[in-house]
Amino acid sequence: MALVKWDPFRDLSGLQSSINRLFDDNFRFWREPEAALTQEGAFPVDIKDTPGAIQIKAELPGFNKENIKVGLVDNLLTIRAERRREEKEESANYLRVERSYGSFSRSFTLNMPVKHEKLKARYQDGVLEISLPKEEDIKNKEINIDIEG
Repeated sequence: MALVKWDPFRDLSGLQSSINRLFDDNFRFWREPEAALTQEGAFPVDIKDTPGAIQIKAELPGFNKENIKVGLVDNLLTIRAERRREEKEESANYLRVERSYGSFSRSFTLNMPVKHEKLKARYQDGVLEISLPKEEDIKNKEINIDIEG
């Protein structure tokens, strides 16, 4: 029978490797921001609730206005954008290709009614601005009711 020296940290190294793999697989986008943009729906968005409207700003640099679609169905606002891959030149030797291509999409549920006929969107300098004017919320408005009698 051979004697083996007990190492109390031997099992911990296996646990550390498992934890490292977990973080590498799930939090890669913090270290590699360009990897986050390759996933659908990763463009950054700011949403501001003002007294008269909901204002949305989405960063979509490098997109053509014609390749951006904004739609509202019921209370679901969807922003879609597509960037097509440029044809690579056969004679060129690319050292690095980091720009993201493909379809990108984000959807947001609106928790208040908006005036459908007054929705506006504007795309300038890589930023899409959407204005959603609010309908008057009759739920919170006090209405006086005459009493007959």
